[in-house]
Amino acid sequence: MTGRGIDQILPAHSSPELFEPYVKDARVYVALAEKRNGSIPNNVDSRYIWGEALEILDEIRPAARIVNLETSITRSDDFWPAKGIHYRTHPENVDVLKAAAIDCCVLANNHTADFGFRGLVETLKTLRRAGIKFTGAGETAAEAASPAVLEVVSNARLLVFGFAMDSAGVPTSWAAGASSPGVNFLSDLSAETCATTVESIRRQSRSEDLVIFSVHWGSNWGYDVPDEQIDFARALIDSGAVDIVHGHSSHHVRPLEVYKGKLIVYGAGDFLNDYEGIEGNESYRDDLALMYFPTLDARTGELVRLRLVPLQIFQFSLRRASAVDAAWLAKIITRESGQFGTRVNYQDGSLEVELTARTAESVP
Repeated sequence: MTGRGIDQILPAHSSPELFEPYVKDARVYVALAEKRNGSIPNNVDSRYIWGEALEILDEIRPAARIVNLETSITRSDDFWPAKGIHYRTHPENVDVLKAAAIDCCVLANNHTADFGFRGLVETLKTLRRAGIKFTGAGETAAEAASPAVLEVVSNARLLVFGFAMDSAGVPTSWAAGASSPGVNFLSDLSAETCATTVESIRRQSRSEDLVIFSVHWGSNWGYDVPDEQIDFARALIDSGAVDIVHGHSSHHVRPLEVYKGKLIVYGAGDFLNDYEGIEGNESYRDDLALMYFPTLDARTGELVRLRLVPLQIFQFSLRRASAVDAAWLAKIITRESGQFGTRVNYQDGSLEVELTARTAESVP
């Protein structure tokens, strides 16, 4: 979430004016964070907000770097009047994404059209110019439903499909039309919708492709996973058309499941946001973030290893989480994922999900 307060510390920040019920200036969020953790530099370079995450990326060198980008990238002032919160960042700040060599932005969420469809279209054009692929939104329904195609290893493609739901605060009016821009809207989690979705994925993929189903669903807070999400995610895996279900919307980490050898993330949690000084949900520790590094069998899509690297948002930048905080995350994920039999262990700065050992050609 690189808009609003984070946008204000970048050199090409947008107007600080907000259209929220209580906060009218984005710089208030900077001030709240500074009150909590001390002074934040202004006009920071494009690497600043990533902090120590960049060192981790350099160390692990993942084959694909994928984020859910919850902000519009636009100069548009056409804020969506029916929404209480609006995120935008100046188009020149796309350099922030380039600094971390992001390969793909999932745009199917409740903030990419915060500044109208004009702002959404500018977001798409800005990412295209930057050479960053996207999915889940487009200038037409066909484009919004199309996957981002990433070449990960020889003879192996990774396809990312993005979907958005009203349960995560996405207005139904944001659904892309045959000739109008919007997001790739998922109407419900019924068996019929699952079958239709799987059919669409199969039309656009090859049998040897690895497929990520990335979906913005559910509430911002709480650990409960609705039965309909579990049933839908498992049905996607059962279909054989999807290898990873990547759920997001929650501002903190939710349970993980390894179902029939495939990874389901019910809520990835925020990675970057401007919530640092906001009070009210401290017990969820939304200042703690995870980098997810799943290693897949390139032939079957099965999970070979899942390494999670815990970080903390501090002064609008990411730093490695303390041993105490990392151990707390491992405990919470294990506790909340108990219904799925998922266990997470903390060791040497990382979390590891317990898996049955496999030997396979892998894609990290």
